[in-house]
Amino acid sequence: MMRWMLAVLACLPAVLAQDQPVFRVESRLVEVYATIRDQNGRYLDGLPRDRFELKDNGEVQPLKVFESNADKFSCAVLLDTTASMAAALPAVKNSVVHMIDQLREEDSVAVYSFSLNLNQLVDFTTDKAAAKQAVLRTRAAGSTALFDAVSELARDMAPRPGKKAMVVFTDGDDNASLLNVKSAVARAKKAGVPVYAIAEGDALKSNDLLKELKDIAEMTGGQTYQAHKTSEIAGIFESITGDLQHTYMLAYQAPPSSDRRWRTIELTVSGLKGGKIRSKEGYLPE
Repeated sequence: MMRWMLAVLACLPAVLAQDQPVFRVESRLVEVYATIRDQNGRYLDGLPRDRFELKDNGEVQPLKVFESNADKFSCAVLLDTTASMAAALPAVKNSVVHMIDQLREEDSVAVYSFSLNLNQLVDFTTDKAAAKQAVLRTRAAGSTALFDAVSELARDMAPRPGKKAMVVFTDGDDNASLLNVKSAVARAKKAGVPVYAIAEGDALKSNDLLKELKDIAEMTGGQTYQAHKTSEIAGIFESITGDLQHTYMLAYQAPPSSDRRWRTIELTVSGLKGGKIRSKEGYLPE
């Protein structure tokens, strides 16, 4: 009997431990994408980790991740395939195919289209031929739910490891999103994926649309472009490809925050005189 009692008592700590709730604290990694140029506008590649410093709301943060411009990246191309794109779509297709050809062998690309809904044409792949075929199969039809598509894709891309970016082409104002513009923009900024947005055609007539696209791009570390002529589209896509291949990605653990107010990010590079840093300006805590 005594041995049996001792055996039961010996097991009690393990049993009690199993019944106790386990609390895990998970802190978000904040990803910051940046391109660095010298005073002459040339990209500065190959900079070492120890030259970068990040501040979150004024406080220096230790880097958890550092990927240089040489590291591979994932690029999602999001194409407006609404009815108004019929005239511009051939030039856009050719430009995207050329862009895919310029990617490095190890870089991944995914192709999406949107009208009323977001449609995945091909998932992230290093098979450039498959990606180009997906682009060439696109057809123009439907209304424009631009911000729904951008926010949904940004959310889906956010957990993907490594460097990543979204390239969006649209020729019209948003006239079909279920989310209001403010909510969609907030979601895209919260996901933090760099957005490169190209506006063409009727999209250039909406100052509100251009402002929202610029806001998303600047807050995520991307850029906006305006194609006033169809002949300018190819050069814009080529410029974006070059930019992506000169991008650094840094990440740090988000400090504890008692509220969900916007937190500022400041990136500095030691020894950079007269140069220019482009990176995201902040984020919304989760």
